[in-house]
Amino acid sequence: MAAALLALILILGVTTVSSTTSSHRYNASDPVPLYINKIGPYANPIESYRYLDLPFCSSELAREEKETLAQVLDGGRPVVAPFELKFRVDRESNTLCKKRLKREDLAKFRNAIEKSYFFEMYLDGLPIWGFIGDQYWFGSSRFKFSLYRKLEFVIYYNGDRVCTVNMTSHNPVDITEDKEMEVEFMYSVKWKETSIPFERRMDVYIPPEHRHWFSTMSSCILVVLLTGFFAAVLIWVLRNDLAKYAINDDLIIDQEETGWKNIHGDVFRYPKYKSLLAASLGSGTRLLFVLTSMLIIGLFDVFPPFNQGKFGSALILIYVLASFLAGYTSTSFYCQLEGTNWAKNLILTEFLYSGPLFLMFCFLNTIANMYNVNAAMSLGTIFVLLLIWILLGSPLLVLGGIVGKNQKLQFQAPCQTTKCPRDIPPLPWYQRSILKVIIAGILPSIMIYLQLYYILSSLWAYRVYTMYGVLFMVFALLLLVTAFVTVALTYFQLASEDHRWWWRSFFYGGSTGLFIYGYCFYYYAQSNMSSFIQKCFFFGYMACICYAIFLMLATVGFHASMLFVRHIYQSIKCE
Repeated sequence: MAAALLALILILGVTTVSSTTSSHRYNASDPVPLYINKIGPYANPIESYRYLDLPFCSSELAREEKETLAQVLDGGRPVVAPFELKFRVDRESNTLCKKRLKREDLAKFRNAIEKSYFFEMYLDGLPIWGFIGDQYWFGSSRFKFSLYRKLEFVIYYNGDRVCTVNMTSHNPVDITEDKEMEVEFMYSVKWKETSIPFERRMDVYIPPEHRHWFSTMSSCILVVLLTGFFAAVLIWVLRNDLAKYAINDDLIIDQEETGWKNIHGDVFRYPKYKSLLAASLGSGTRLLFVLTSMLIIGLFDVFPPFNQGKFGSALILIYVLASFLAGYTSTSFYCQLEGTNWAKNLILTEFLYSGPLFLMFCFLNTIANMYNVNAAMSLGTIFVLLLIWILLGSPLLVLGGIVGKNQKLQFQAPCQTTKCPRDIPPLPWYQRSILKVIIAGILPSIMIYLQLYYILSSLWAYRVYTMYGVLFMVFALLLLVTAFVTVALTYFQLASEDHRWWWRSFFYGGSTGLFIYGYCFYYYAQSNMSSFIQKCFFFGYMACICYAIFLMLATVGFHASMLFVRHIYQSIKCE
């Protein structure tokens, strides 16, 4: 208990907002906090650097703030901007500094302008973006580079609160020539009153295209209608089967059993690699709980629209707490299948998803450190995360495993299993497993296709996603469609007298994750991302995300099939 309490203190402590956070209320002439969060290529959001990596003006004000875990996960390194902003105090062409730029300094600026570097600032929590310069053709053979040396802030206030801010760049200076030069950096500040209430100040950052509920509803309704049609057909066929098998066996002694009833002695035979299956179901259950919890929390507008770090820190905390559920589910199911080495099963459950995720994180963090980008985590942060995993996640996993083992639940099989498995008849090409896996992922992928674009754009671009209500509804429909498709394919497999449904149903449900990863290649090709770092982070972390989706939906598909198989075999007389 003490270890768990220490881990909670660590994760809550490192995610607490620093003492410099504003209360959002000011008196006249009070300083208004302005932070420069990061700077980097516009097309590659992951490739961001510290503001002071470029030779801008530095002063006592331009110092780096103590980083929180949320800021590290967000990829930001906040620096107190060297601008003096006071509430409702105008400044006209105030000189920030006069700096002598050497040839290497100019080369850095030209390289940054060529890669379309932009900076991200936060004024009282409001985001500001701007480019550091511009390039254009000069003559017919070369580019001309210009560096913006003046920033003009127009800040709108309502009462004692800041509501909106606009920033424009002016006074470009030509830095094309490779020779030393002196540049005067300036800024100005204008304050204007507005009627926009403080509570609505973030609305201007949410573009109209994100209000895509009509398109989402149209695609969902279409998929639901198709699913309902196929469900009606399946129910009709199943009722005919049950009516036929319900006839008294004394009247059909000479009739040979056919279809899914014929394999009642094999359908509940324990599958191969039952420890791996139990561990997969435990990991999938944990991920399902985590995603559901995050969506429910998002419904209450807890996560700021421009701070993915707080979303990430909450995700870590819920994932660790859900370790109890993973241990309980895995061990309980493993013991029901008469497994004996439950401790080994718990280890497999812990590392089935966390292991590949940790290895991918280490690989990508090494690359980030090589390029010295903001996405690189320090050894201290990694140590904190490992400590949380060891002191809180592992004990909860073991505790859940102990509870699951001590319950000693029995596997409920409506039919007795024969000693020798029956031969499986040869199947036509359209009954092949690979084809069914492909079919299983098509319908769910069509339903979430529109949402995928907006979600990926919010993760890897600069779009804002706040429609958690729509996303929660689409997620619920995704689970429903996945369960139905898996049940339908399981029924057709059993009807062809193939009793190997355990692992098949698992892969039927999880196939959507493979389709989503395939869509990632299309999304990347359509984007402007190009750098090696961005490519590694995008495909690396999307592989982990799609693997999580695979485990989660595979768990849903398996449990749906298990309920279905038990139901149909309970409805007939098995000897």
